[in-house]
Amino acid sequence: MSTELNELFENNRRWASEVEQREPGFFTRLLKQQTPQYLWIGCADSRVPANELVDLLPGELFVHRNIANVVVPSDLNALSVIQFAVDALRVRHVIVVGHSNCGGVKAALNNLRVGLADNWLRHIQDVRDAHRAFLDCVPAEQRVDALVELNVLEQALNVCRTTIVEDAWQRGQEVVIHGWVYGLHNGLLEDLRMTVAGIDDIEPAYARAVESVHRRYRTPTSSPAPESTHG
Repeated sequence: MSTELNELFENNRRWASEVEQREPGFFTRLLKQQTPQYLWIGCADSRVPANELVDLLPGELFVHRNIANVVVPSDLNALSVIQFAVDALRVRHVIVVGHSNCGGVKAALNNLRVGLADNWLRHIQDVRDAHRAFLDCVPAEQRVDALVELNVLEQALNVCRTTIVEDAWQRGQEVVIHGWVYGLHNGLLEDLRMTVAGIDDIEPAYARAVESVHRRYRTPTSSPAPESTHG
């Protein structure tokens, strides 16, 4: 076995020992139940470790990750995760989380060819095309992050429109959908203010959140967008 892989096993043993020292019996308890309150749908980027960002232990956060945090009706993987989280685990919050300077979003924005993933990024190009007039008005160095935020809102909207979430709301189950973005440059999460707790909330929440993105990136006096210096 390579030295690099041996290091991973050593790290794992040290981590497990430290967890057990801090919380004796932790892994024994973990075997008996999984009761997370949150489903995190995030980007597969290795710089965005979900549990660590929100300081939650194993068992406290159910996680699904893919390139550029996309949720589409044809993706049975994502839908299966959402269904298990909502129906079996009874999570109360589903959080779609994008991140600044996302490589997948950058490729989609600029029509960069990366290989098989081009087909996946087509979903983000659809978001780009739907907001093209706005994006054309955004300074070039901020355009990627503007699309990152719009993509989060679009994917949160897609979560709301799944039959899984709609059925949960119909039967009175509490499930709240959120859209957040993570700043690689400062390690902070930002709420994009799309919070949806029922069918009637979907369109108003989406419209307000999109308008908020428009104001933030169009106003010259506003604070710089996350990761604006990286383009």
